[in-house]
Order: sequence, then C-alpha cells, then structure tokens
Amino acid sequence: MAVYEFEGRVPKLGENVYVHPSADIIGLVTLGDDCFIAPGARIRGDYGEIVIGDGTSIEENCVIHARPDQQTRIGDHVIVGHGSIIHTAIIHDNVVLGMGAIISDWAVVGRWAAIGEGAVVTQSMEIPPGKVAVGVPAKVVGDVKKDWKELWGSYKHVYPDLARRYPVGLKEINKE
Repeated sequence: MAVYEFEGRVPKLGENVYVHPSADIIGLVTLGDDCFIAPGARIRGDYGEIVIGDGTSIEENCVIHARPDQQTRIGDHVIVGHGSIIHTAIIHDNVVLGMGAIISDWAVVGRWAAIGEGAVVTQSMEIPPGKVAVGVPAKVVGDVKKDWKELWGSYKHVYPDLARRYPVGLKEINKE
C-alpha cells in the first residue's frame, strides 16, 4: 500500500484497514477500523486533515482533500462511490454517495442521506439527514426510504469483509 508521511504529518490507520497498492494515503489522514480503500483512490492530508470513520469504503478513483488547516470528515459506514470528489466537507454516518458525486468546500451531508450519481453538492450547501439529493447543483428530491436503509446496511458489510479478504486473496498475475 502507498501510505506516505509528509513533512511530519503521519497517517493513522485503524485495525483491519485495506489500502490497495495503487491508492495513495498522504499526510494527516486518519482511517477508522474496517475501512476499504479501492484502487486509484487519493486521500491527501498534505496541508489539511482527513478523518474517515469506521467501516467506510472509498471506491475506485476517488479524491479526498482539504484546504490548508481545515478538515474533511467522513463518518462511519459511508459508501463513497467510484470517482467521487470530496473537498473540505463533512459527510455524516451512513451516507451513500453515488458514482462521480462532488461534495465541495464546507458542504455538509446529513446522516443517512443519499447523493445521486454525478450530483454536485456546492460550497456551503447542507443536505439534511435522510434526504435524497440529485442534480447539478444538487437539489433535495425526496426521503431515503426504510427499505433503502436496509439494503444499504447489507452493502456496508461487503467492504469491511473485502478489507479482510483482499490482503490474502488478491494476487497479481504476471503474463510471461
């Protein structure tokens, strides 16, 4: 895995964390227990701080960063969809971010909210807990349903399981 100290800013990784070899964790980054960091993810705490809670998955090619001396905070059991960008924002527990979502500076996404694929949560926007937001810019269009929470709850166990399986089951195949 590519985990780097930067000018004395040292990442802290919890128990049972998997970071793919092509992902980068740089500087002042804290990963909670049971996190899964997929290929190509970039999590940079070079001049800001990144805090990611337990059981959170950061899927392929996501970028997470923060402004100087500020923080990006992602809660527990969050799914950050493929290719998403989060910058100096707060994402509360149990949020699902669709593929390619952008969460911009000082935005706040409430607990159990869902952000649609490709949506842009603009600077300082707040998405209330339990709401669904889609579009550019993102607009709240409804409520997260109980059956969605149950379905997402089942998915949230997949990534901590992969964090345990990848270190032993992922093997590079070299063609000769």
